[in-house]
Amino acid sequence: MSIPTVLSEGACLPTRGTPFSAGLDLYALEDTLVTEKQCLVKTGVSMAIPAGYVGLVWSRSSMALKNGVFTEAGVIDSDFRGNICVVMFSNKGEYQIKKGERIAQLLIQPVSSMNPKQVDKLPETQRSDGGFGSTGK
Repeated sequence: MSIPTVLSEGACLPTRGTPFSAGLDLYALEDTLVTEKQCLVKTGVSMAIPAGYVGLVWSRSSMALKNGVFTEAGVIDSDFRGNICVVMFSNKGEYQIKKGERIAQLLIQPVSSMNPKQVDKLPETQRSDGGFGSTGK
C-alpha cells in the first residue's frame, strides 16, 4: 500500500473515483496556465511507494478529449519522496487549471528490477526485428 502525505497547505490527497478505478486522481495545488509548451503542475503531495512498485502518471481521459490537455514523463520511483509534479501541455491552446482540479491519474504498478546483461547474440523469434506494422495488422 502506498502511503501519501500532504506537503503543502491546501493540497488534496490522491483519491480513487470509484472502487474499481485503476488510477488515483491527482489534484492541482495551485492555479496554473497550461499552454502548448510543457509546464510543471505541483500537487503538494508526496508518497511512499513500496519497493517493487512504480507510480505511473497518466493523462485524464476527459481532459485529453475535452480540453486537449495531456501529461508526459510520469515515472515516480519507490525511493522518491519529493513533491509529485505533473508535466503537462495543451494541444488546443491555453487551458487554465484551477487549484483543487483533478489533473492526472496515478497508477501504482509492479515493476521488474532486472539488470541488463550483455550477450553476444539474442535468441531468434518469428518477428525478428520487424516493427511498426510488420505483423500485418
